[in-house]
Amino acid sequence: MGRETILISLLASTMLTTAALAASREDNRAEPVVGEEQAVLTDAPNAPPAITRKTATKVVVHLEVKEVEGRLADGVRYTFWTFGGHVPGKFIRVREGDLVEMHLDNHPDNKMPHNIDLHAVNGQGGGAAASLTAPGHSSVFSFKATNPGLFVYHCATAPVAMHVANGMYGLILVEPKEGLPHADREYYVMQGDFYTKGANGEQGLQPFSMEKAIQEKPDYVVFNGSVGAMTGDKAITGNVGETVRLFIGDGGPNLTSSFHVIGQIFDSVYAEGNMSTPTKNVQTTMVPAGGSAIADFKLTVPGTFILVDHSLTRAFNKGALGMFKSVGPEDKLVYSGKTEDQVYLPEGAGVRVADAPAAVAPVAQNKAERIKAGEAVFANNCSACHQPNGAGVPDAFPPLAKSDYLKNDKAKIVQTVTGGLSGKLKVNGKAFDGVMPAWDLPDEDIANVLTYVYNSWGNGGGEVTPADVKAHRAVRKAAAE
Repeated sequence: MGRETILISLLASTMLTTAALAASREDNRAEPVVGEEQAVLTDAPNAPPAITRKTATKVVVHLEVKEVEGRLADGVRYTFWTFGGHVPGKFIRVREGDLVEMHLDNHPDNKMPHNIDLHAVNGQGGGAAASLTAPGHSSVFSFKATNPGLFVYHCATAPVAMHVANGMYGLILVEPKEGLPHADREYYVMQGDFYTKGANGEQGLQPFSMEKAIQEKPDYVVFNGSVGAMTGDKAITGNVGETVRLFIGDGGPNLTSSFHVIGQIFDSVYAEGNMSTPTKNVQTTMVPAGGSAIADFKLTVPGTFILVDHSLTRAFNKGALGMFKSVGPEDKLVYSGKTEDQVYLPEGAGVRVADAPAAVAPVAQNKAERIKAGEAVFANNCSACHQPNGAGVPDAFPPLAKSDYLKNDKAKIVQTVTGGLSGKLKVNGKAFDGVMPAWDLPDEDIANVLTYVYNSWGNGGGEVTPADVKAHRAVRKAAAE
């Protein structure tokens, strides 16, 4: 067989393979349905296992709508409307060509009618027209999964933006017949924007604000339903050498996500949830409201990698921040870590001022209330750098847990928060050289957060009052004059 004949044969084989992998809607509609199974549904951040069967089947999906009160941020409660009791809704995984029988069950304790619009459906309203369901009732409809891809589903009952803003969204993966490339770990991450009557951090049960939603001014932008849902001991994990896949969605209702993992490059991104044309070597991928993406990357070094919406005030001020913890041996060639630590202070360098909303903080009546209120202030303003457990970040942000720096007199500690700090210092025997911004928070908030820190993570206790903060501000102001 000559070289030309071999090339023609290989080309024909490739074309046949490509054709086999790219079944049309008509092919998938006509594919026989063999047997029946119950869908495996999971809550974020977990995804159902990959599908290994080689034939289409009937997949029965039961989604229960629940209106539940839950945590939006520390000290902040919200009434979520959910598919399955959590935000985002259950992850649904089917195969291209499957016949999906959808049961939407509206819990009898709910107050509102609901329905479901699945972007994976070719049909009126994506199923919304067939699934409007009153409390205490169940609706059933079916559809053929004719198009592979990662699709959003959401409630489409009027007012649609309100239902979606309250958490009624999730993802459905229509896996291609040949499956996806192997990944050692798969996770489910979905962003949403929340609009509350009270300002960010305002305590108590917060109702939905349609006015803010119309203005597209969210108080919270979060991953997986709440601030901190993927941080600390709830971080997602992996091992060096493993390939990780993120199924990413944006429920909206309004904001587009600039999704990024700090310290990672996506090897492949299936933009907008398509299954045919992955983009290689991507730093940040745009995920539109009502859209999705699939991002694959390999873990090559250990560390804590931060998931963010790279519209960064959403991440560090409104909650769109998560953590991925990679464990395993270091590779100093891939990443050395810090090799030198030198001071660089150009002319005019100084301490930054970190502005905060001028909200009136609730007044703590005793030390216990001050600690509780301070925990929320810490979560909303400090935990991204100093970590939820007070451990800090090595070589970057000093620890607050069992911190010998807190043994300084109270005035110095208060002035560190209100006036900022720059330059070298040692904490627990480790050297740090950076900038701590001055926080323009109310005296009550500063007193509360410092009292919380003093009484947490093995520190020695104590209390800071608003009067202490006010007095130290006055001293600092007089010194500046």
